[in-house]
Amino acid sequence: MSGMRIGGLASGMDIDQLVSDLMKAERIPLDKLNQKKQYMEWQRDDYRDLNKALLEFDTLIFDSVLKKASYIQKTISNTNPGAVSINNINSTSDFSGTIEVHNLASAGSMYSNSQVTIDPTVKLADLGIGSQAITIRSTAKDGTLGTEKTVTIDSATDTLDSVIAKINSQTDVSAYYDKTKGTLSLIAKNTGDVLNSSEIVIGSDGNFWTQMNMASDNETAKLQGTGASGVNASLTYNGMPIEKSTNTFNINGVEFKLNNTTTEPVTFSSSTDTEAVLSTIMKFVDGYNSLIENIQGKLEEKKYRDFQPLSTEQKDAMKEKDIERWEEKARSGTLRGDSILSGALNNMRLSLYTTVTGLTGTDKLFDIGITTSSNYRDGGKLVVNTEKLKAAITENPNALYDLFSKEGTGDAQGLGRRLRDTLKATMVNIEKRAGKTTSINNNFTIGRTLDSIDDQIDRFQERMINVENRYWRQFTAMEKAIQQSNSQSMYLMQQFGGGY
Repeated sequence: MSGMRIGGLASGMDIDQLVSDLMKAERIPLDKLNQKKQYMEWQRDDYRDLNKALLEFDTLIFDSVLKKASYIQKTISNTNPGAVSINNINSTSDFSGTIEVHNLASAGSMYSNSQVTIDPTVKLADLGIGSQAITIRSTAKDGTLGTEKTVTIDSATDTLDSVIAKINSQTDVSAYYDKTKGTLSLIAKNTGDVLNSSEIVIGSDGNFWTQMNMASDNETAKLQGTGASGVNASLTYNGMPIEKSTNTFNINGVEFKLNNTTTEPVTFSSSTDTEAVLSTIMKFVDGYNSLIENIQGKLEEKKYRDFQPLSTEQKDAMKEKDIERWEEKARSGTLRGDSILSGALNNMRLSLYTTVTGLTGTDKLFDIGITTSSNYRDGGKLVVNTEKLKAAITENPNALYDLFSKEGTGDAQGLGRRLRDTLKATMVNIEKRAGKTTSINNNFTIGRTLDSIDDQIDRFQERMINVENRYWRQFTAMEKAIQQSNSQSMYLMQQFGGGY
């Protein structure tokens, strides 16, 4: 504002109110710009919310129908689970057989052959043990003698406790010092009998092991009565004698864990866990239908053209509940008839309804009891014949895995993979239009429009300031003229003897 404003003292008019009313009319185009900006922000946010829903469904597909593990879930019958635990890891076929456990696998071990009187918290230097490197070789996970591990001892800082901690963290044995008995013990972390060798072999370039009264290996310690050999598990599997270095092992994708020896064969068999696989497929169907409903709802959402975004002045004059009801209608229909979404719906349907070429037998959803809703208003939701789907799962769960997960291109690609490609393409298109929360405005279409509107608003606000100043200058000039006229009239009246 430039110059002094005179507020209607001479004219008796409410100049403030007059200017305010005039500026309301002037601000109508500015209000429209702010309404457009608000609507574009709502549209941007609605696009982003939908992209989030697309991403969630994409993740659901990956975690359910595309995973082999979803289809190989088995119900396992086991006559003695206390002796042998059986778990399917990746066997795609049903399995059965017998197993007898003659003895369990155990680890090689050794301990001090005479008492070691030592305070495990005292520095080794004070005990006459110098700095040195000690070495330990022990059974590896594959049942062979593993590589030599070196532990460095600093006698100025290390104690027996700290050396034991190093051994436990850096080697394949577990060490323990029994204060009551005065013995240091070593036990291999891995079970099994190492062929033609000891299971624990120790050495050093100093006197640590001799100070601990330890033999050079567990077989020597065994001869002294202070050690034990590692032992393999011995069992009969489907009539065939087998040895395993561990009590937990895998045969043809099935994990066996031996817990106890047996006196008679343990019989086991598996069958497809139909309910678990059904749950996976239904989770996919429910996710798909929910997404279809979301997109269809956005495409058909009514647009209320008489309900424009509210200005600050309008909100100030309304109650909170009235504002909420108004903005619910004002925000409705931001994505009505949107081409990106309608194209996505068509491509999603096409992805699911087209036959997967290269498969024999089960090559389309109809084959497993999944069809499209006959109600056109459902937008292509999936309908499941549960009994037919269960039968398909029981007959050949691998066929369902191939139907959804087959690798390839075009029609040779599995339904789940096609659908993910469609979702990703849609998310890219939405991001180009609406960006994401970390995007800069000039990197997406709506953002560039918002920047343009902000520039228009800034220019218009500058214009409003100039217009308001002009009105005030005009009214101030009028007030001054009236004041001057009044002064002249009073002067003339005084000159001609006017007044009372």
